Amino acid sequence: MDLKAFLASKARRLLLLLFDVSCFALVSGGYFVANLLFEPYIPYQNINFFANSVILLLFILVVRSAFGVYNSILRYTRTFNHFKLMVADVIGAMAAALFSWICKLYEGAWFFLIIASVNALITLFSRFVYRLLYKMKNNRSIDERDRIHIAIIGAGQIGACLANELLSNPQSIYEPVFFVDKNPEKAGNTVAGLKVYTENESVFQLIEKNDVEEIFIAISGIDNHSASQLFDFYSRTTCKLKIYDVPVTDFSVGQSGKVIRGNIRNFEIEDLLFRKALSVNDSDTVNYYSDKVVLITGGGGSIGSELCRQIAKCSPSHLIVLDIYENNAYDIQQELVRKYGSKLKLSVEIASVRDRERLDCIFNHYKPQVVFHAAAHKHVPLMEHSGCEAIKNNIFGTYNTADMAEKHGAEKFILISTDKAVNPTNIMGASKRMCEMIVQSRTDSQTSFAAVRFGNVLGSNGSVIPLFKQQIAQGGPVTITDRRIIRYFMTIPEASQLVMEAGAMARSGELFVLDMGKPIRIYDLALNMIRLSGLELNKDIEIREIGLRPGEKLYEELLIKTETLDKTDNDLIFIEKDEPFDRIAIAKKMDDLKAALEESKCSIASPLIKEAVKRAVPTFVDPEEINRVAEKAQEMAEANS
Repeated sequence: MDLKAFLASKARRLLLLLFDVSCFALVSGGYFVANLLFEPYIPYQNINFFANSVILLLFILVVRSAFGVYNSILRYTRTFNHFKLMVADVIGAMAAALFSWICKLYEGAWFFLIIASVNALITLFSRFVYRLLYKMKNNRSIDERDRIHIAIIGAGQIGACLANELLSNPQSIYEPVFFVDKNPEKAGNTVAGLKVYTENESVFQLIEKNDVEEIFIAISGIDNHSASQLFDFYSRTTCKLKIYDVPVTDFSVGQSGKVIRGNIRNFEIEDLLFRKALSVNDSDTVNYYSDKVVLITGGGGSIGSELCRQIAKCSPSHLIVLDIYENNAYDIQQELVRKYGSKLKLSVEIASVRDRERLDCIFNHYKPQVVFHAAAHKHVPLMEHSGCEAIKNNIFGTYNTADMAEKHGAEKFILISTDKAVNPTNIMGASKRMCEMIVQSRTDSQTSFAAVRFGNVLGSNGSVIPLFKQQIAQGGPVTITDRRIIRYFMTIPEASQLVMEAGAMARSGELFVLDMGKPIRIYDLALNMIRLSGLELNKDIEIREIGLRPGEKLYEELLIKTETLDKTDNDLIFIEKDEPFDRIAIAKKMDDLKAALEESKCSIASPLIKEAVKRAVPTFVDPEEINRVAEKAQEMAEANS
């Protein structure tokens, strides 16, 4: 705090203290005059009266100061501050009475009780009047015509906090007009001076009648399912929907007098996941990575960088970020350095997983105990065209990294896989299935190998979410390949936490699968993102079908089939019952793929690569074969329900 602000703060406290002394003088003076009207003039009694008044004043002021009553800014004072003032005055009066009795100036309990009580009431009244006058003086700083009328969903503590904040802030552009709550017992009552209505069809008439432009969701601990239901219900209006997030710090006023407020934000597509988001808080998982040397390939990518963040929280002894793309690696390096500084031992290595010699050097130098292999090409149409690169980077990159982990004594090697590896219809998916097979073949190793399979990741590089956001920002159209297409989705933190827990569980060649709930239609995802942007389909923007891309199928296979899966201690994580290939069979497949690469080295898009991939991955099927019977699939039925 600079000198000017410090002096201003001291001056404010002094003025408030002098005002309270004036209030006390008024009360004690009134008490003295009232006594004169009913009691004869006795000089020594008057001396006792003035002495006791000074004693009482001093004790009240001392205890109020000790309780921090004068630390808060009057216009932001809350109920708890008023309660502290009353408690301070009670304690001050009792202490003053005891001191007076010891000094033999005691006039009886009534003196201290009456003056302290009336003084406390007048002090509180003065503060209420000040806040009212301040609000009346400043509530016109923004013209009434420029204010945005809002309805608040949730008439609980969070909703009341939001309403009070908006109503008391003269700079707020929002004007709360009423509450909506599911609890019928609250209907008809008022919260923060606003009437509460029941959540039903009549709400739409109230919204229209009161010219409500925006709706704020202010509900404590709202989950994704409830958020989705509220979004669907209120999207029938033309109002913008927002969420009021409240920090853990609650709604109190800090020592500095600054009001701690929540954050008003737009709905995000993550809020509309059709299931509860996975959160791994298992202490065993966190403890496993503590004091470990952890290496993450593809550490600058979407999943890799989030893995770096999550691992950094676990206090590893050394975190090594390996990536071929230096810009991404630099970004995550700077983020972690800013957050942890010297507390985190961090190294960044620019290298390709295709380069065995470079990998050998890195593994020999750092001797990682845990390896997360997230480096991969993942874009389906691009890899369909450049199949050689998918084979080199995904398959041989995984083979190289797994070899180095084994050679240099890593405890665990965790592969990041995808649902596209289930009955793959494209080179990218087949390459990831081959990676899984490489991992599963190493059950005889001293290193514990495992793979983690999950669906699409919301907001990751190259995913549909950033594409839709860009298209919406440009005014459309929003393009989808087919109205029927469905996919499984999860968030980046979910994916990373799943990988971490699977890594801690891994023993020998497991293929971990996450229960991702219901699949989601891409058309519905696009529609929700348009609505989240405050636009109306076919009026402001359109959704256009452009046809399936090469290697693309209408649905990804259902990941959770109880007859083919074993349970783990986590209800959302399963282990695929899959018959692994042995090392000899994998080596033969790698030789076949290497020969195909050699024959195709002068070709842009060689058909030999796809044929070699089909031979390597027995479950490879043509997309047309899957798409012909897609409508009969259980996954499609579940998504459409």
